[in-house]
Amino acid sequence: MADSLFETARREIVELHDFFVRWFVDDGRPAPDFARFETAMAADMTMIPPSGAVLDRAAVVHHVRAARGAVDKDFRIEIEDVRAHLEDERGILVSYVEAQWRNGQQTRRRSSVLLTRNDAAPLGLEWRYLHETWLQAPNNSAD
Repeated sequence: MADSLFETARREIVELHDFFVRWFVDDGRPAPDFARFETAMAADMTMIPPSGAVLDRAAVVHHVRAARGAVDKDFRIEIEDVRAHLEDERGILVSYVEAQWRNGQQTRRRSSVLLTRNDAAPLGLEWRYLHETWLQAPNNSAD
């Protein structure tokens, strides 16, 4: 039986953040395929990180590409509290909490993402709109 749209969305969120950990940490293993990230981002994708900036797809892709190996090996991400808010034949609006550990510090952000159907995307869903908000004051200005 095929996964529900919500289960596919949850899996996409977890898999993409697993990609980020493997991409941002250079632990001597070969880098993951960057196409996994690029093909998951919609052509008209918009991201609003906790800083409040409005980033288009080109800026997001550039930022991620440039951050290869930029964090220490203790970096990790866990996805929690995944909730569906709206679902139709075009896609799904989901929120989740992203907990990050970096340099001995933890940050948490609540994210809302609109994932729309696209058969060319890795799991058939592409990231169209992402908005992140701090759940506490960050220890640094990293987004």
